[in-house]
This record gives sequence, C-alpha cells and structure tokens, in this order.
Amino acid sequence: MDSTLIKSGRLVSLDTFRGLTMFLLVAEAASVYHSLLEAFPEPGFLNSFFTQFTHHPWNGLRFWDLIQPFFMFIVGVAMPFSLNKRLANHEDRPKVTRHILKRCLLLFLFGTGLHCIYAGKLVFELWNVLTQLSFTILVTYFLLKKSWQIQLGVSIALLALTEVLYRLYNPEVPYEHGTNFGNYIDMILMSKINSGGWVAINCIPTAAHTIWGAICGNILLSTSLPKDKIKTFVIAGIIGLILGYGLDIIGITPIIKRISTSSFALASGGWALLALALSYWLIDIKKHQSKAFPFIIVGMNSIFIYLFAEILGHRWLNRTIGIFTSGFLEPIGFGEHSLAIITAFCTLATMWGLCYFLYRNKIFFKI
Repeated sequence: MDSTLIKSGRLVSLDTFRGLTMFLLVAEAASVYHSLLEAFPEPGFLNSFFTQFTHHPWNGLRFWDLIQPFFMFIVGVAMPFSLNKRLANHEDRPKVTRHILKRCLLLFLFGTGLHCIYAGKLVFELWNVLTQLSFTILVTYFLLKKSWQIQLGVSIALLALTEVLYRLYNPEVPYEHGTNFGNYIDMILMSKINSGGWVAINCIPTAAHTIWGAICGNILLSTSLPKDKIKTFVIAGIIGLILGYGLDIIGITPIIKRISTSSFALASGGWALLALALSYWLIDIKKHQSKAFPFIIVGMNSIFIYLFAEILGHRWLNRTIGIFTSGFLEPIGFGEHSLAIITAFCTLATMWGLCYFLYRNKIFFKI
C-alpha cells in the first residue's frame, strides 16, 4: 500500500470522485440543469452546453450519460478497500458474504421502492440505478479474489453475451426501441416497456463497469508506483474509448446508453478510467485535497443523499423553497426563468447543507 493511501485505508481521490458524481446527481434532482436549459432554449453555446446534462435520446453519447457508469465504476473501485478493511477487523468471509447479500437486497428494495414513489402507486419496475447496482455488486463480489485476467474475461463475456442476445432476438434491427431483446425481457418480467427505452437487463453489461472498478481498486491497493498506476488507467481508458467509439463509427454496434450496448459500456468505461486517473493525479499525487472537501462530504452519505434527492429533492423541497423565492423576488421584477434558476440553486445548497450537517455530526448512513 503506497503513501497516497490515507490512514483509514481510503483514497481521498476516490472519495472525491464519488462525491463529485453524487453532487452532480443531487444538482439534477434540484432541477439545476432543467432550469438552466429552459432559460436558454435557443440554439447556441449555452443551450448546447446545458444539453450535455440530459440523456441522449438514443444513438450518441452526452456527458450526463456517463454519470451512472461512473457511479457503478466507483462502487467497484471501493469494494477491494471495503473487503480488506472487514477482513482486517477479523470478520470471516461468510460474514462478509452475508453482509453483501443483505446490502444487495436493500439496494434492490430501495430501487423498486423509488419507482412506486415516482408512480404514486405500487408498481414493479426494475429500471432504477440501485436495482441495477444490486446485481453488479453481487457479480463483482464473487470475482474479487480472482485474478485480474479472470475478472476482465468475465466482463468481456458479459458484453459479448449482451451482443449475442440482442442480435439473435432481432437480427434485422437488434437495437431498435420497442422491438429489442431488452424490451422482450421487460415484458416477461414486468409486462411493460419503458417509454424512455430503458431496459432491466442493462444490469448485465453494466456489471462490466463495477468489475473494471474492482480491478482498478486492486491496482490502487498494490505496491506499484503511483505513476505506473496512472499509466495503466490512462492506457486502459484510451483502449476503451477507441473500442467503444470505433464500434459505433464503423457501424457494428451503436452507442446507446438506454440499453447499454457493448460500445456504450466500453466508451463510458474508458471515460471512467480516465476520470479516475485524473482524480488520483490531482488529489493524491498533487495533493489538492482541501479543494475537494465540498464534494467529499456529499459522497460520504451517497446512498442517503441519493434517496433524499430522488424522493424529496425535486418534489417537495424544490416546491417549498419556490414558495419563498417567488414570494420575495417576483414582486421586485424577477422573471419565471430567473426564479426557477434561483430556486434550483437554493435547493441544491440546502441538500449540500444537509450533507455538511451530517458530516459535522459524524452521522453516516451505511447499508
């Protein structure tokens, strides 16, 4: 374990990467991006920039399409650290396995429960990131003590399986919304198709992100020199980008986030590797750790703030704060778009303040 590891066995760069990803998710729940995009509806730089904070409608890749892969990847990076810590605390492997199974069950229940809240009634839907994560964590856990070659091989096999299933089911148009293999499985599992094109079996190719994260976590825990670790991440990231974008450009497999095609998994995985390399270099090598604090505290209660933001953030909290921003600012001439932006940022600040309160009081929700 090299000197860039902090005493608790955690990497500040990993906490920063996680915290920044969660901060961006919280900002989305606070309606920050939506309000900014509505304020600049006309084509131009600002409209194009804020459009990057929305999912691509189908074939293509925007910045916001990377957030879920980043989240899945970060969970994988943290898993070797967590396992080593538990084993160091004299927990035996069966006990750790029971904990992982319990955690995955809770994530599954949280994910399906969120869809009930979205719908306002009892529904059974498997499209939430937490539901997907419950599967990817389980797969990755049982691979943690395997060699990186086996881990990588399984991840590639999962992507190959995805390709085969889609192409065998509908050889003519394997990746068309409404008639693809993912839609077919959704009809079996839930008797419905997601209007946005999301499919439950995204958990299969997305497991590659968590597995790749675990490989990186083991590299970070190794005695290799920091520069060699960064070099490995950068080379692997570039390979992922070349393969992912290459499959799309030459017309073999389109990049589609909503059904997590293999080309999307490779491209987004490449970006995740480069983001980890950058975070590790900036935070742990160059020691810009104090500047990362505002994001780190958000990541320390990642599951809690995600659930809070999804359940209360862009519903109750945004509307409640809007009562006061509109009440005080509308009479003095603030327009609709300005009020929406101010309300969104106040909502974001409130949720960040909640994370800070929890941090100051050493309250950390874990499952």
